[in-house]
Amino acid sequence: MAKVAIIYYSATGTTYELAKAVEEGAKQAGAETRLLKVRELAPDEAIASNEGWTKHRLETQDVPEATLADLEWADAIVLGAPTRYGLPAAQLKQFIDTTGPLWGQGKLINKIASAFTSAATAHGGHESTILALCNTFYHWGSIIVGPGYADPIQFQAGNPYGTSFTSQNGTVSPDETALASARFQGKRVAETADKFKS
Repeated sequence: MAKVAIIYYSATGTTYELAKAVEEGAKQAGAETRLLKVRELAPDEAIASNEGWTKHRLETQDVPEATLADLEWADAIVLGAPTRYGLPAAQLKQFIDTTGPLWGQGKLINKIASAFTSAATAHGGHESTILALCNTFYHWGSIIVGPGYADPIQFQAGNPYGTSFTSQNGTVSPDETALASARFQGKRVAETADKFKS
């Protein structure tokens, strides 16, 4: 059975909903999972100025924060973040920047890895954010597994790099097509990790 860590950052909940769907797909494939958020870096006054951000912070206060031990535990790592100027949000990037000790010891080599994102607009950096996260995986020595077009849902839901969703400035939650795409990605990652372990 593969062990899959789904590590995400979400301000108002869109990326969190995708992360939960990725976890569902991994569980459908028989994986043991950990759904983990990264530490919030924004000041309290910024969060308080946005009702959705405040609400989401309260809703997910019991979701554990990711640690390096979670990365070491996992056979597969799926990272998710909203796009910020075509790059992953700083909160996830800050967590990635703490992984040097594991990288230096070669403990991330041959981990199965995948990424997903959300953006406010249709051309707001979906693919570039996922590709930026993949740069991390190259440095780690991980094995990147994207959804490709291995399931028909991908022809409806986006791209071969990883699940993405357009939230229209946070006014739209992921629809069933996007969630199905995320579940497929989680399932594919878990199945690949299981085969690789075998």
